[in-house]
Amino acid sequence: MLTRLAREAATGVLIRDHGVLYLHDGQVVHAESPAAPGLDVLLTASGALAPERWQEAVDRAGALGQVARYLVDSGGLTEGALQLCHLGALFDAAYFALGPTTGPTRFRPGAGHWLGHVQRVPVQAVARESRRRRALLACAGVWPGADTAPTVRRRPPADQRVPSRLRAVLLLADGVRTPYAIAWTLGRPAFHTLIEIHRLAAAGLVEPAPSPYDGPTGPGTATATPPHPGRAAAHPLPAVRPLSPVLPRDGRSSRPADDDPDIVFLRRLRDALEAQL
Repeated sequence: MLTRLAREAATGVLIRDHGVLYLHDGQVVHAESPAAPGLDVLLTASGALAPERWQEAVDRAGALGQVARYLVDSGGLTEGALQLCHLGALFDAAYFALGPTTGPTRFRPGAGHWLGHVQRVPVQAVARESRRRRALLACAGVWPGADTAPTVRRRPPADQRVPSRLRAVLLLADGVRTPYAIAWTLGRPAFHTLIEIHRLAAAGLVEPAPSPYDGPTGPGTATATPPHPGRAAAHPLPAVRPLSPVLPRDGRSSRPADDDPDIVFLRRLRDALEAQL
C-alpha cells in the first residue's frame, strides 16, 4: 500500500499495528511508534532543547500544526539541528511501523500532524532504511525475543571495560525493562538501543530475564498463570507512551565512541544532505 500511496502522491496518515506514517504528496513527513521515543524525548533528553521550550511550542503552535516552525523561528533550535533529530526520529519510528504485522493497514486521507513539515523523505528511502536495519538486527541475533523481552545484566569480569554508552544501557537491564523501556528512559532511539543490547549480549554482559512461568512448582508454591494457548509469552511492542521524557541526572553527555550507532547514522545523514546541495 505504501508504494501505491507514493505513486498516487497521497496525503494523509498510514496506520499499522506498531506505528503510523504521515505522508504529504506521496512522501513521508513524519512517523510515530509506541516503541520509539518521539522527537520531543530525543531533543529534551539530549539537552538540545529544554522541556519548557518544547511545551511552549506545543501550546502556542500545536493547534496550527506549526510546532516545528515555531521551534526554529523562536530560536529554540537551528533548522539543521531540527532536521537531523527529526530524521533520526522518523527512521526510528518507521522501522517499527513497517515491521511485520498481522492486523489491517489503513489509510486516512487528508490527515496531518501537529508538528508540521520539517522535511520530506521519499518512501523508497524510508523502506530501504527499514530493510537495512532489519537485516542488521537479523545478523546480530542472539536469542529469540531479545528485541522485546526484558534482559538482566551479568557482572562483567574485572578486566572487561564497558564503554560509557553501553554501561548506561547495562545499568538499566534489571530483568524488568524491555529494550524499548530502556530507550525511553535514556531518551535514545529505540533501534540503536536494540543494537546496544545485542552488543552486550554478544559480550556476555546480559542474558534473558527468567520467565515468570519457569519458577518452581509444588505444594504451597504460587505459580503465575501461563499465557493463553497460542499467545506468545514474549513481551510485545509497547502500546503506552510515557507522559514525559526522563532527562540525564547530571545534565551531561559523554563523548561517544567512533562506532556509536548514533554517530554512524548522523554521518550518513550528513553525507546524504550534502549530496543534495
